[in-house]
Amino acid sequence: MAFALVTFENKKTNQVKMVPVGFSWTNLFFGFFVPLIRGDWKWAAIFFAIGWITLGFGSLITCFFYNKLYAGDLLNNSFKIKSLNGADKDLIKAKLGIAKI
Repeated sequence: MAFALVTFENKKTNQVKMVPVGFSWTNLFFGFFVPLIRGDWKWAAIFFAIGWITLGFGSLITCFFYNKLYAGDLLNNSFKIKSLNGADKDLIKAKLGIAKI
């Protein structure tokens, strides 16, 4: 299970998204449906293709890094971190690969 939950907010659209940080159990079991439900169309298409080529076994690899990819895409799309929900700031920075929070 992911060890932390980070809240992202887009000030322009007032959207708020909760992103787990760490291993993605949901991606392991449900594959491309996870990014599809989150509205992450790019990664849904990529994971669908990976799943198709590997007969579903691609989820064994993508589950290790999908949450980091999703958080990175949110940061690149005008989302800012609103709350760490009690998680350690330095650990979150290291796991997401960002310089400042």
